[in-house]
Amino acid sequence: MGVDTSKGSRAMDYSEHQRTYSGFIKGCIIVATLSALLLIMLAIVFL
Repeated sequence: MGVDTSKGSRAMDYSEHQRTYSGFIKGCIIVATLSALLLIMLAIVFL
């Protein structure tokens, strides 16, 4: 994802923002995957 930082604030740490956003997306993917696995396991056990 490209970000044009030429008109942004000098106080904004864009590299840290990108690192935080990337971690957030990875966390969402992990939680969604674990939730799906839990639902599948519960379906197998109780059906």
